[in-house]
Amino acid sequence: MSTAGRDQVSATPPSDIAGGLERADFVRFVVRADGDSLAATGLLARALSARDTPFQATVARTVEGATRTTEADLVVAVGDTGIEADVTLVGEPVSVIAVEAIRELGEQPARALALAGATVASGADTGVDGTLATEAGFERRPGVAIPVDDYSDGLAHTTLLHAPFSGETAAVESALTDLDLPEELDEDDHRRVASLVAFAIAGDETASDSASDAIERALRPYAGGPFETIGGYGDVLDAVVRERPGLGVALALGQESVREEALDVWRTHASRAHTGIRTASTGRYDGLFVVRGDAMPVETVARLVARFRSPEPVTLVVTEGRAAVHATDGSTVGTTMRAATATVDGTAMGAGSRTQARFEVGSAEFIVAFREAL
Repeated sequence: MSTAGRDQVSATPPSDIAGGLERADFVRFVVRADGDSLAATGLLARALSARDTPFQATVARTVEGATRTTEADLVVAVGDTGIEADVTLVGEPVSVIAVEAIRELGEQPARALALAGATVASGADTGVDGTLATEAGFERRPGVAIPVDDYSDGLAHTTLLHAPFSGETAAVESALTDLDLPEELDEDDHRRVASLVAFAIAGDETASDSASDAIERALRPYAGGPFETIGGYGDVLDAVVRERPGLGVALALGQESVREEALDVWRTHASRAHTGIRTASTGRYDGLFVVRGDAMPVETVARLVARFRSPEPVTLVVTEGRAAVHATDGSTVGTTMRAATATVDGTAMGAGSRTQARFEVGSAEFIVAFREAL
């Protein structure tokens, strides 16, 4: 494999993916650290397990991690890792691409996992993949996509949205008290909760014009799967793979014993993200919105700010030694991020509309470098 950092990597057709997996005696997955890519990896790995084919999965959070070599018959890059591999799954959702490859192999995909990955794919709409849902018997219900049955817990910690009460359980409980919800919720109760969330975001003075549209992907979730909703499942996958990659892989492989631990990690990750958004300083430039703070998960913050807060098409989130950029207008910001890191001896990883970086200069110096590159 070559060094990570390419903007254009050719996608492998599903039939060729299947052919490569079928011939391999040992497979190595190099996985982008996001929920969609993790789900795709879990899908492919489960198919390999069914065929008794051994594999190894590396969640690539750095260039060094992405390019680390291991003896394998087949190297599979899942998501925009920016590396050259024998097989590459890119596009959105990659979990749905993985389903197509699995069917080419003659295996049955884990549909809940596929839908969960598709739900949190960066460019996916709220429809996800209706065919998968129908096949699995999943149906939409009113309400909000959360992984637990307690809305106080779920709304405080979901990273599918950012509302004025996000990250603060007491604030969520106060808001829900006004609804006077019964212990057992019916469809009308779920609708009232969804309306509460939608109105909270619409009435938030700090919300962007696109926030009301962004909330749609968190509403009317598919019910079922190993968590309360399919969207909640995807949310947990996305959080855990960023905090505890090994635990994320175990979750994607279907190990039920890690469920509660994964939920704890999800809560911690969400709290850090929402607190980071609330306490960060911001700056607005022509076409660029900059968020600067301390010790926050930059990729998740960039996604949430881009969808719910940013008045500009490109959002850059910077903390000490790390940055993430998220574009909502389809811009290929990987080139910009790599140009910026090149001037400060840093490294960038990822491609398309989302890229992350590591560097050793101060945050202010990196922001200047990115603005100049943009």
